[in-house]
Amino acid sequence: MKSSISLMPISHRSVLTIAVPIMLSNVTEPLIGVVNTTIIGQLPEAHYIGAIAIGSLIFSFLFWGFGFLRLSTGGLSAQAVGAGDSAEVTAVLLRALAIAVTVGLCLILASPLIEKVSFDLMGGSPEMRAQGEIYFRYRILSAPFALTNFCILGWFIGQGRAAIAFVVQIFLNIVNMALGAWFVLSLGMTADGVGLSALIAEISAVLLGGFLIWRSIKRTKARASWAQIWNREKVLRTLSANGDIMIRTLCLVFAFAWFAARGARAGDVTIAANAVLLHFFEVAAYLIDGFAYASEALVGQSVGARNRARFNRAIRLTTLWALVVGAICSAIIWFAGPWFIDLMTVNAEVREAARQFLFWAALTPLLGTICFQFDGIFTGAMATRDMRNMMVLSLLIYLAAWWILERNFGNHGLWAALSVFFIARGVTYAMRMPALARAAFA
Repeated sequence: MKSSISLMPISHRSVLTIAVPIMLSNVTEPLIGVVNTTIIGQLPEAHYIGAIAIGSLIFSFLFWGFGFLRLSTGGLSAQAVGAGDSAEVTAVLLRALAIAVTVGLCLILASPLIEKVSFDLMGGSPEMRAQGEIYFRYRILSAPFALTNFCILGWFIGQGRAAIAFVVQIFLNIVNMALGAWFVLSLGMTADGVGLSALIAEISAVLLGGFLIWRSIKRTKARASWAQIWNREKVLRTLSANGDIMIRTLCLVFAFAWFAARGARAGDVTIAANAVLLHFFEVAAYLIDGFAYASEALVGQSVGARNRARFNRAIRLTTLWALVVGAICSAIIWFAGPWFIDLMTVNAEVREAARQFLFWAALTPLLGTICFQFDGIFTGAMATRDMRNMMVLSLLIYLAAWWILERNFGNHGLWAALSVFFIARGVTYAMRMPALARAAFA
């Protein structure tokens, strides 16, 4: 069923209308890790903060690895909106949900293997590993719900309905943080309380998101037939796009997992310091990603509507705002970083180590802004093959930089290699932009 779907004109206001709610909801996502680390950090033993830091990073990487569900759902729904096809907007969501639930159940079945490989890779002391494994065994049960929430968020964002995505995400994260604080500080739980709070929060968010989806579909009266949902060509397109984005995302996950694993070999203090600083980067990245999501929605709608002028303006305005926010985040991390470090841990050794590498953490938001923006642009245009190929190339450049830099400069070299990775992603994406524009409007 086709229906008329009006597209908002692109202006500074329309960009901020999409980006700001996403930024506010996004920033609470890494704040879960920050708050959990801060709660556990009130205990004097370093292995507690290390365990939750490692556990949080494992799930950041694991669920991030299936972030293709949010990206592809957002890009495909944005193009369906641009084409004015409300039934296809609904069909996009149902296809994505089928994949999310299936993948989530498979992750639970594979969890013993995932747990062993992850903690073997990360290393750390026996005490740290024991607490981290407790956290892992609770939180892995949330996998089907976490991936379903990716689809829900992508679906609303692709339609430019960022306020609804904000409601779902902020609800999830507030529930998670509140329960985590209650379980640990009031009930005396440790890693089990943090993992249980995440599980309950993901389930609660799916229930809220499901209600909002039902209300949205009921209001628009958009109906997708089974034949349309399982249309062979569209299912294959969805799977192909998800496959490309999954490879791209796994490369990204590997890059950060490699960073964490190399830091772990330097001992509990260094890995805890790196984990604290990575939380700073995560907060900044999620803020900047608000404009990547805005570019995804606006670019996707422009491609669906075959409007080249709208496409160019979407890229220009979203990138301008992203650069401004990236520069602000870098400045805040540099000037307020010591205070944040002291807030997150009472361990003197971790505090001192984190201060030594603060410069690199402050640099990452500014370096990452352009590649984050390209992620949104390429996702909106569904240029997933280019996303895959450029990420593989960037990963190879990163590993080459690591091999040279870490052996000569230690943990400073490891952080420098991560900076090279961001630069490589931006440059390789930029090389493919002319081809993307030609293909999108051929």
